[in-house]
Amino acid sequence: MRTQDSAAELDELDRQLVHALQIHPRAPWRLVGEVLGVDPVTVSRRWRRLESRGLAWVTAYPRLTDAQHAVTAVVEIETEAGAADRVAAELAAGARVVTIKHTTGARDLVVTVQATDLDSLASHLTRDVSAVPGVRATRTHLATLVPAEGSRWRLRSLDRDQRARMEQAAPDPRRRPAGPWQEVDARLLSLLGTDGRMPIGDLAARTGTSMTTVRRRLDALIGSRVNLRCDLSRPVSGWPVSAVYFGSVPAERAGEATEALARIPEVRSCGIYAGPHNLIIDAWLRGLADVYAFEAHLSGKIARLDVHDRCVVLRTSKHMGRLLGRDGRCVRTVPIDLWPAEQQP
Repeated sequence: MRTQDSAAELDELDRQLVHALQIHPRAPWRLVGEVLGVDPVTVSRRWRRLESRGLAWVTAYPRLTDAQHAVTAVVEIETEAGAADRVAAELAAGARVVTIKHTTGARDLVVTVQATDLDSLASHLTRDVSAVPGVRATRTHLATLVPAEGSRWRLRSLDRDQRARMEQAAPDPRRRPAGPWQEVDARLLSLLGTDGRMPIGDLAARTGTSMTTVRRRLDALIGSRVNLRCDLSRPVSGWPVSAVYFGSVPAERAGEATEALARIPEVRSCGIYAGPHNLIIDAWLRGLADVYAFEAHLSGKIARLDVHDRCVVLRTSKHMGRLLGRDGRCVRTVPIDLWPAEQQP
């Protein structure tokens, strides 16, 4: 991982552009240009440059915050000596393995996986995770509530008025779709996982359906069953250190704790889990010295929080379906696909 100086690869306009797309990932370039005070062609060209260099990208994935649509688990993996990279490479090829972090401490890898239901999750963990050569032991934490996840994290480069304009134009996340998953939804999710800004015409052509159908399904899915997010390579974000905290709070304080955590800028995601620890917090920090300082800050903000363990992320090799190089840049995509071919909705 490169140092915080890597953040200099993005100038202020780049950072404002990323912030705008974090709020509204499929915003028209005309709107983005108006908000940033530049020509739409300029922001489009800037985005293509960031994307082609693997510094920023827009992706899609099943919404983590509602277990009716997908179930999510965090798996701590201990590997045999020297096997962590080999295990991670094999896991990374899986379409239901969402994120892979190489960590310090009592585990070698922290992996996030998704499935359509608990039975599918159990089969996947047994067949495709625990059985990978080099895996010595696993500990699984099943998400029961994920009130804050990475799509809410912001660069904080826009001013209040700019944020308001982007938020007003963004789809309402409170919408709920009618009816079950449709067959076209799985294909749309896969395409948007590769390019979250893929034009409607291209989506229609590649799914073999009409533009009207694509628009209707996107309106139903985005913000309710599917999350779109603009991600940024962590080394250039200005928060080059990632840490994961494993803790617990009394059950009656779980909702209060996650609400408070969601308001802390460094928190990328947090959730309530059924497993060895009922609270897992993922944070981006300015430097290694902040790892324990942030833990102390959490203890002061969250009543009766006990942090039982913590680890520093040495590197992330897969992030929400994107394979990352050792410098944190996106090099390839393995779109999240929860449905085997024989179980397509």
